[in-house]
Amino acid sequence: MVWNWQIPDWPGFRYDSAALAPLEQRFLLSSGEILGAVHHVRPSERDQLRIDLLSDEAMKTSAIEGEMLDRLSVQSSLRRQLGLAPDNYSSKPREQGVAEMMVDVYSTYAEPLTHKTLFRWHRMLLSHDRRLETIGGYRQHKDAMQIVSGRLDRPTVHFEAPSSVQVPEEMDRYMVWLDRTAPDAANPLPALTRAGLGHLYFESIHPFEDGNGRLGRALAEKSLAQNIGQPSLIALAFTIERERKTYYDQLEQHQKTLDVTSWLEWFAETVLTAQQVTLERVGFFIAKAHFYDRHREKLNKRQAKVIERMFREGPDGFKGGLSAENYLSITGTSRATATRDLQHLVETGAVTRTGERRYTRYWLRLEKQSA
Repeated sequence: MVWNWQIPDWPGFRYDSAALAPLEQRFLLSSGEILGAVHHVRPSERDQLRIDLLSDEAMKTSAIEGEMLDRLSVQSSLRRQLGLAPDNYSSKPREQGVAEMMVDVYSTYAEPLTHKTLFRWHRMLLSHDRRLETIGGYRQHKDAMQIVSGRLDRPTVHFEAPSSVQVPEEMDRYMVWLDRTAPDAANPLPALTRAGLGHLYFESIHPFEDGNGRLGRALAEKSLAQNIGQPSLIALAFTIERERKTYYDQLEQHQKTLDVTSWLEWFAETVLTAQQVTLERVGFFIAKAHFYDRHREKLNKRQAKVIERMFREGPDGFKGGLSAENYLSITGTSRATATRDLQHLVETGAVTRTGERRYTRYWLRLEKQSA
């Protein structure tokens, strides 16, 4: 098997820029829509919006690698990293590390990428991991760096990266490429093209023992932010996680060739979908603020706890709607009290009710927001 980095023209990726042009234009238009939507968020609430969006990305970029994080711990860590008033929830090492990296990516997006930056992110992300030989530096082990699956005695090799001894030179060349293609450089590339190529390029070098996927997605976010001149805050990892298998299939397919038009088209469509997800989440955040303006003073402690739990589920809410059993489980109250509470929520217009008897479900009643 010949891998892309073994092809003589490496890293001379080939692609059809004309096919990507309409997607690049849609990206710029959607970036403006997101900026406009965020301006509808009250200044006093924008910090919480950042925490919501960054925590979603932190959770999902880890979930892509099969790692499940504690959302409340991630959000608590983000509050500390952003210099906001801390809450009472403890920050766990794994969650603290990814939160620290996300905030660093967000706050230093405009700075050129350096080896030192990558090493800093790697330490933040993996300082808790005692299994690794090298943390905060490129891999040095002599064994082949392979992406494998299947049985230990008969593994399937999906990709083999350059040897560790080749990594410093490859990463030097990668840094030069990033600088040369930046928005204000001599040979700038459009936003989606640069981010898509940069991600595939980085994942093909696979310079670290672990964390390459999370760092590679952080680099894509940084690249997009540089092209639009502000932190992108788009739900890239959130969207990729929904198409996790396709994402890995696309990477595997295009780590065997330098013809990458179809990879860039897939990546571009994914980013565009991520932008729409972000618009939906900003709209949901605004609708949540308006909901509490209308109903906060009407909610008792039990109702407030349930409503908060429903909002925590995000725009999709409780799968299948909130049931009376859900209400009982969350509040620990009696069935009679739960019935009165839910009826009151319906009467005040906080929720709508569908179904009958044991099929009765309750849904948040939110105002539709226009950007």
